[in-house]
Amino acid sequence: MPWHPGLSVGIDMIDEQHKEWFNKAEALFDAGKKGQAKEYIGELLQFLDTYTKKHFKDEEEYMASIGYPELVQQRTAHAAFIKQLEKLRSDYEASGGKLTVIIEANQLVIEWLTKHISNMDRRIGEFVRQGN
Repeated sequence: MPWHPGLSVGIDMIDEQHKEWFNKAEALFDAGKKGQAKEYIGELLQFLDTYTKKHFKDEEEYMASIGYPELVQQRTAHAAFIKQLEKLRSDYEASGGKLTVIIEANQLVIEWLTKHISNMDRRIGEFVRQGN
């Protein structure tokens, strides 16, 4: 599932990073479907891990700068997701690079990200628009 305007938070920096995240997740899924080399998929998984940590750091710094009241909840959700990503990467490597693990990983990541953006991140934009 690609990023779509309905997932917009209304804050350019956050939206652009979300778009990039979705693009890389889609590339991971496509690589798995095309039977790309395990090394390539491993590189994509590493990129997603690194990019996710950068995005969460940037997002949390932004929330702190505006005095966002749900920052602690966001940090907790972000930390939990990073652990999920680490487990997915470990599962992929332990499986020997099976396509089913890539598909399951991609679905879990996209589902989590979509729910997180729709429920938690969208409230950041609402907070900003309310002038707080």
